[in-house]
Amino acid sequence: MQTGWRIGSLFGIPLLIDYSWFIILALATREYASSYRLWGSALSWSAGFAIALLLFASVLLHELGHSLAAMSQGIKVNSITLFLFGGVASIDSESKTPGQAFQVAIAGPLVSFALFLILGLGSQVFPQTSLLSIITEKVAVINLVLGLFNLIPGLPLDGGQVLKAAIWKITGSRFAGVRWAAKTGQVLGWLAVAFGVSLCLLARQYGGLWMALIGWFAIRNASSYSRFTSLQEALLKTKAADAMSREFRVVDANLSLREFADRYLLEVNPFPFYIAATNGRDLGLVSIDDIRCTERSQWQIQTLHNILQPLEKTPTVSEKASIAEVINSMEARQLPRILVLSSIGAVVGTIDRGDVMKVMAKYLKPKISEADIKHSKEENSYPLGLQLSAIAKTVQEN
Repeated sequence: MQTGWRIGSLFGIPLLIDYSWFIILALATREYASSYRLWGSALSWSAGFAIALLLFASVLLHELGHSLAAMSQGIKVNSITLFLFGGVASIDSESKTPGQAFQVAIAGPLVSFALFLILGLGSQVFPQTSLLSIITEKVAVINLVLGLFNLIPGLPLDGGQVLKAAIWKITGSRFAGVRWAAKTGQVLGWLAVAFGVSLCLLARQYGGLWMALIGWFAIRNASSYSRFTSLQEALLKTKAADAMSREFRVVDANLSLREFADRYLLEVNPFPFYIAATNGRDLGLVSIDDIRCTERSQWQIQTLHNILQPLEKTPTVSEKASIAEVINSMEARQLPRILVLSSIGAVVGTIDRGDVMKVMAKYLKPKISEADIKHSKEENSYPLGLQLSAIAKTVQEN
């Protein structure tokens, strides 16, 4: 979900500013302005503000590099957001190969290095002692640092994405790549926290707090990558047969609607639907609503054959289908539940969102309670904030 203020778009990609961005803009302006006090108050603050804005323009172009590389692979980019720690591009799905993942990862640093070269040469056009030359050179150096910093080999940095692509290529598993890159990011994050806190406590350099904050951000995001990928892997490895329940009954397709109603609709807890079969072969779906919509005068004449929905026209999944495929099928058609077929085409179960929650509960953090699972089953919905449908969409073709 997009948060923050929309300031426009580039190449059809919405550009957003998070509220935290204004904090770092003010801090960056103050920091850069302090370097140009000799130019006077007005010029120093103007220079500081200009450099701060150009810093985030550079970050924006860096993220645009990732976004355009992803778009060239047919991946939708939802937005680019500037926030406290820089910028982030929100994309719909992963690259399909390690080579493509590498291209998306390296595109950002390449943009930063290109800006370093262009601005470095551009600063030579102006008189060396002019404020314009100094600002241009400063922004060039910022882009060099931005490119090099992002190549640190740990998630969530671009270097972590490069490491993920390399391990993916070696092992053949994208999940192994993410796990290793996430662990590296966590280790580097804890080192940054320890070093930053040490600088602050031992050397009285309070800038170390900023380093510790960046380290904490890296730990948090690397952990999020790891949890997200574990859930993706579980959605692919867990099969429909593991989640399905038998909330249906097989009935004789030759029954008249009257016989069916007398036999089954008067039950205390009738099934939501029934499977009509003949000679041991499942023919189609019988919905109670379809029977109720039929004229009562026809109940004695018509049989279930007349109202059933043939299986070949009913949305179904194989019992060997992944839960990701099940979720995607239900969401694409807005179905409350879906039928599960065996390898010979017989109905063996049904799956609704409560069944999905029950089988996925052991993979979720924080843990989902039995009460949440029961509520999900009753309401046929996922708990608020759990974006299983969005996560399943990211792995549907991987």
